[in-house]
Amino acid sequence: MTNEFVLEAITREFPESVISSSEPYGMLTIEVKKDDIKKIIHYLKDSSLEFNFLTDICGIHYPEFPDKEIGVVYHLHNMMANFRLRLKIFMSRENIEVDSLVELYAGANWMERETFDFYGIKFKGHPDLRAILNMEDLGYHPMLKEYRLEDGTRTDKNDSMFGR
Repeated sequence: MTNEFVLEAITREFPESVISSSEPYGMLTIEVKKDDIKKIIHYLKDSSLEFNFLTDICGIHYPEFPDKEIGVVYHLHNMMANFRLRLKIFMSRENIEVDSLVELYAGANWMERETFDFYGIKFKGHPDLRAILNMEDLGYHPMLKEYRLEDGTRTDKNDSMFGR
């Protein structure tokens, strides 16, 4: 199994869904349309490609790109061929919802809860979408880049000591 073979199989089956592809560090990475992610992953799991293991689901936040501000990254693994695949979807802040994969991979349950907890991404059809690591009354999603990294009012810190 090669990157070209997997990309060609996905492109042939879902010609309108693939937005872009790349191979950072040799791993096939495909950006697809958000509305088609569940169909594509279902195909990858149940076809001869046999991506039978969901390694990870995580969120990303790019506030400098309003149309692609929030993203979800899926890492899949074909354990028989030892082949890994990364799928990415992006959405605007107004439409921060994507289909749940819990019915395809039971392990998606806690991964989706963690992504919701830290980024506020809602997974349609999730059986128990609530905070998993943060306190339920936290009131915000800590991984969104909405706050300064450092407190500008601190006077006990000399930036020249840190090479700034």
